[in-house]
Amino acid sequence: MNGAPWRRERPQHFSGMPAWSMPSDGDLGEPLPTSLFDGIDSRWAWAGASGEGIRVCVLDSGVDATHPLVGSVERAWQVVTAEGRAPRVAECEPNDDAGHGTACAGIIRAIAPRVSLSSLKVLGDGRSGSAAALVAGLAFAIEEGFDVISMSLSTSRLEFRGRLSELCDRAYFRRTTIVAAAHNLPIESFPWNFASVISVASHAEPDSMRFYYNSAPPVEFRARGVRVPVARPGGGTVRSTGNSFAAPHIAGIAALVLSKHPWLTPFQLKTVLYHCAANLSAPGGRE
Repeated sequence: MNGAPWRRERPQHFSGMPAWSMPSDGDLGEPLPTSLFDGIDSRWAWAGASGEGIRVCVLDSGVDATHPLVGSVERAWQVVTAEGRAPRVAECEPNDDAGHGTACAGIIRAIAPRVSLSSLKVLGDGRSGSAAALVAGLAFAIEEGFDVISMSLSTSRLEFRGRLSELCDRAYFRRTTIVAAAHNLPIESFPWNFASVISVASHAEPDSMRFYYNSAPPVEFRARGVRVPVARPGGGTVRSTGNSFAAPHIAGIAALVLSKHPWLTPFQLKTVLYHCAANLSAPGGRE
């Protein structure tokens, strides 16, 4: 493959939490103030919303449109690489041999059932790909004008940092929100730690709509990511753990918020999510 190798954030099969995630003892730290922002809460943000009218792209290993937890897939593309040539994006059937993208898409669909889901396959059947394919896929998704791009993958190769940063800034100013999973290991990788994206790690609670704001960067939010029931290749579900599965929870919630408040910019959307976090304190005590 062209470019430097990179890998998606694979599910972690151990009793501890992935890197950057909330400790299993549930310590939420100090409550965060909201007294200056009365009125912005989950009810204001997404009550009654379904995700209708919002286009979400799952940038991953593909999406299996035949899985009942996924439903319809509006468009499907894949990054095609050939030796000696730059990667290009071509339309393809909505399929997923690895199952990772399907798992993420099923989470988004469960939270925002009426979103328009599309798939952009940047991973090979072995669940790995090239950084060049990642860059090509992300650039294409941004140009397509999706409202939300969900990506549970990253690269640790420094030579791609600059280009990915440029792309994420472009998305930010074009009103495309990128939701990216933090690496499962305590290493530097991109693009999840860019300020222009919404970065997500895991918590171990079972509520899919409950998430926390993290006041200690680089991770901004923690969502459900431990023993999550996800779509399994061939049908049915399997429980998986990893920041990969926390990110689509936030992507789905972001789609709900945007379907109710389509005028929000990525900056405003991130601010709304902050005010809806479960560890925010209201005047007079913790909510």
